Amino acid sequence: MPDAKRTEVLFYHLEHTPLERVLPGLLEKTLKRGWRAVVQAGSPERVEALDAALWTYRDGSFLPHGTSSDGAAHEQPIFLTSGPESPNGATVRFFVDGCDADDLSAYERAVYLFDGRDEAALAQARTQWKNAKDAGHEVTYWQQGAQGGWEQKA
Repeated sequence: MPDAKRTEVLFYHLEHTPLERVLPGLLEKTLKRGWRAVVQAGSPERVEALDAALWTYRDGSFLPHGTSSDGAAHEQPIFLTSGPESPNGATVRFFVDGCDADDLSAYERAVYLFDGRDEAALAQARTQWKNAKDAGHEVTYWQQGAQGGWEQKA
């Protein structure tokens, strides 16, 4: 029996910049690589808030995305959801609000973003890290520096 596919798993420890300002840049980089993405949030209300944030995060910007309420989910380069679905054939899955998945092997990359000032979020990220390592995925940890840039810590 062949080994399960290894997924590149990245953990982003947010300390100085809120998710709504970090996520758009990561999604822009994802699209520039020609990848499709799913962003899984903790609730339908959070999906709505992220949807609004992606439309307004920077003047003159356009980040093509949608939710189930927009229809044609399979056509969306970035799909926002609070559930496990991936209707757009995403190769990258972003997890926010402590969301997780049992199996990451369907993706080239999984990205966990968590608030480093929240002890519960830190504890959950440690568990997610351990689970990803134990599953044999390639795991890296990025911590936000004082100037907002990212430093690879592990």
